[in-house]
Amino acid sequence: MTKARTISFDLHVAYSQAYLIDLIDDAMGPGDLLDDHPTHPVGIIRVKDGIAFLVTGLHTGTVGFSATVADGDPGADTDGYEDIVEISFKSTVGRVSLLEWSPEVAHDLPDLTTGPGWYRLRYHARGMDEAREADTSAEIIDSYLLQIRPQDESQPRVVKSTSKLLAMWRSAG
Repeated sequence: MTKARTISFDLHVAYSQAYLIDLIDDAMGPGDLLDDHPTHPVGIIRVKDGIAFLVTGLHTGTVGFSATVADGDPGADTDGYEDIVEISFKSTVGRVSLLEWSPEVAHDLPDLTTGPGWYRLRYHARGMDEAREADTSAEIIDSYLLQIRPQDESQPRVVKSTSKLLAMWRSAG
């Protein structure tokens, strides 16, 4: 049986972005958009050196966000979300935080279940197209679920793709 811990919060975004960072002393969010995987693009999540760049539909405002840290695969929520992508992430310390656009605002996530090592990030998105059309909003239009579980490094993959925005990000590289 998979053990999992989920936390939910409102996440303020600007420029359609937030960052998952490995909690090392000098960690900060990236200044620029990270490159997508060259042969298996997933578009809305990109990783490099202990940082995951998460793309949202809303440009500026508040999105709904949940993060689940599990010791095994909790399963993708294919009924509850329109888009789902996966990518590998290496943690050097076994602790991560989700940063808003302003690096002073961080949401600490539960400790990773097996400490330092490789993890799989499964990023779920709902309402991206509607949020992109609205551009800015104090009301929640789009929502996200990030699942984090131990797994050896493997190729990124798209589990489910229905939004125009995910298709655009995947083709943008």
